Amino acid sequence: MDRIDATILKALAADARASVSQIAAYAGLSQSACTRRIQALEASGQVLGYGARLGHRRLGFRVTALVDITLGTQVEEDLAHFETAVGAIDGVVECALVSGGQDYRLKILCRDLDDYERLHREHLGRLPGVVTINSSFVLREVPTRSEADALFSGAR
Repeated sequence: MDRIDATILKALAADARASVSQIAAYAGLSQSACTRRIQALEASGQVLGYGARLGHRRLGFRVTALVDITLGTQVEEDLAHFETAVGAIDGVVECALVSGGQDYRLKILCRDLDDYERLHREHLGRLPGVVTINSSFVLREVPTRSEADALFSGAR
């Protein structure tokens, strides 16, 4: 990874819909050289995919819950079973195995508190191996930098 790759990553993170010619101009490359570098970044797994950032509140998902879950064991088979079950729950947008006092942190989008209560009752409370569930609710989201800006602040 060099400065040019970092510049391309920043451009893609800022606007994944930008044309190759726009990204090439931003990075100071020809279109063909830029295309080759983008393909190499994709092939290496440094670019995992492209997507839209959704305005979940405007789409009716007004509650964001951060849920810490502790399991009864740390056996790999139990972790895998838990992770598979979490992946089937609508509304869970992030799931991370974490260090500290809990085992997992989930980020869940819900329409309202009643929707969260239903999800907790019907899904979270039934997840395999769960010992404790601790939920916090986001009051305000604070704008932050993109991943690329945080990782490559010195590029370009």
